[in-house]
Amino acid sequence: MDNKYLIDGNAAEGTIKISEDVIATIASVAAENVEGIVKVGSNFKSQVSDILNTKNFNRGVKVNIGEKETIIDVYLTIEYGIKIVDVCEEVQKKVKEAIENMTDFEVVEVNVHLSGIAVKSSEKTI
Repeated sequence: MDNKYLIDGNAAEGTIKISEDVIATIASVAAENVEGIVKVGSNFKSQVSDILNTKNFNRGVKVNIGEKETIIDVYLTIEYGIKIVDVCEEVQKKVKEAIENMTDFEVVEVNVHLSGIAVKSSEKTI
């Protein structure tokens, strides 16, 4: 299906398909809106995208879609001094809510991968 997934096979006017990229973008935007998140996308793939200067709004989010459910992996950099567990739990909650509200998919898991901590004063990532 070319990276697109069926939502409702019984639609009166045809079928509705949502791209994996759309779901990844929803997850990325939801995660970025959580206080304490500096960057979504600190995995190797996003670092290569940064080097090549390509625009990819869903970088740092991996989507695994089944028939009516999905599993999301989000790669994050957070601010130094923030309580990691609280921020990650908030990301899980916001990503799950956003995807379930905007699509018909059930989010089974939101796995948060902390891949960096940003120190404000030096702007370096540990």
